[in-house]
Amino acid sequence: MFESFRRKSDPSPPSEKQASEARMRAIKGSSTAELAARLLIAPTALMQLSLAEATVVVSFMEPCRIQAGTTFIAEGDTADTGYMLLLLDGDVTIESLAVSRKDRRIVTVLGPGSLIGEMSLLDGSARLTSCVASTDLRCAALSRKALEKLTEHDPRTAAKLLLAISIRIAERLREVTDKVRLYSDLVQVMQQEIDHLIPTPNKDDKPAKTRA
Repeated sequence: MFESFRRKSDPSPPSEKQASEARMRAIKGSSTAELAARLLIAPTALMQLSLAEATVVVSFMEPCRIQAGTTFIAEGDTADTGYMLLLLDGDVTIESLAVSRKDRRIVTVLGPGSLIGEMSLLDGSARLTSCVASTDLRCAALSRKALEKLTEHDPRTAAKLLLAISIRIAERLREVTDKVRLYSDLVQVMQQEIDHLIPTPNKDDKPAKTRA
């Protein structure tokens, strides 16, 4: 995927500057790494980052491929939450268990440029939905350990990355809040219609007595 990604380094421990330069050399000239950096700043991902900052983030990411039909994130999973994915190619179906806890319903379908799992990357909490590869996928993964290394070696870029992720999560939370408010208003209107058609008996009203 990343054609020259992760070359073997000198056995001696590199300095921070040498490590940074080695990471950037490893992805230099890689068309896939360039694609990942551009998708990372797309409106569907983290457009608050600059291309240069996105390239630094990509240098800390690992390539991965996922076969079609694979459920690579399972709703409720708490054991494998230490990464997020940037979708480079393919489609992912997001599913959630219905109230019956037996059937799954499709929440949405994501395409290239989408981020998956960023919330669990930050807080390590259980996965909220399941993700199924609708097609073969190419992705770039950022693990929590890699994020910690990024924070250590380039705190400014790491801070912007975390801020961008937080903004993305906040935007989604606002969307959910608006939907809940709309649903609440709809339920209230429906209840008023039901009350109009089928008046609720007044508890103070006594039933008429019948003669024996």
